[in-house]
Amino acid sequence: MHAPLDHTMVRVGDLEASLEFYTTHFDYEEKGRWEADTFTNVYVGPEDVGEDGAVLELTYNHGESDYEMGDAWGHIAVRVPEDELQQRYDELMEGGVEDYRDPESCGNRYAFVKDPDGHEIELVKRDYGPLWSLDHTMIRVEDADAALGFWTRKFEYEHTGRWEADSFANYFVEPPEADREAMAVELTYNYDGRTYTMGDAWGHLAARVDDLDEAWDRLMTREADDYRDPESCDNMFAFTRTRDGHEIELLEGRVTD
Repeated sequence: MHAPLDHTMVRVGDLEASLEFYTTHFDYEEKGRWEADTFTNVYVGPEDVGEDGAVLELTYNHGESDYEMGDAWGHIAVRVPEDELQQRYDELMEGGVEDYRDPESCGNRYAFVKDPDGHEIELVKRDYGPLWSLDHTMIRVEDADAALGFWTRKFEYEHTGRWEADSFANYFVEPPEADREAMAVELTYNYDGRTYTMGDAWGHLAARVDDLDEAWDRLMTREADDYRDPESCDNMFAFTRTRDGHEIELLEGRVTD
């Protein structure tokens, strides 16, 4: 099943402040917008997203400003050139972005900042992809074997990398036959048996499929969670969930088309 990741959705309390943050500091541009009676979705990303690249969905629920971050969702990661991590971090600091974890504290391998709602953004060194393009989304899982099995069996993703430390491990899964610039999923597993709370500040990952009904039927055959089927979503999209409760949207084509 060809299902590259299309976007990551986060909820924001002040849409204009969030748009200013991402367009000013990351040079994102608005790619599309969906206005409803009770909410607004705005899709943002770099000018050149690429055929299999992903965008960020900012969801603003009218009149709502406070969300629970939880700890089951970790961060998004954006790309910077290999030799520009410190430079780009310094530029963000000079622009007034919140200092969360600087390059030195991270062994000069990466760094972290936060957006106005407290969503964490990792800066990762990459020798490919446009500046600030989405590299991966990190989610925390309580059973690494089950999480890897979910993505490799149900979505046919490939296990492409790992980082194992004394107290945790990171596993990366990516859609096969996608461009190198496609967004990956980072599964973080802590060895101490902790559990996580989902919160509502993070919404979902979204995967593009060629045929919504066919992809849904395949997921149901593979015993995925029947959370919101296509019919209940006016046959525009559908949602399943991982064993940890992370929501995954399925949609035909790009959300910004």
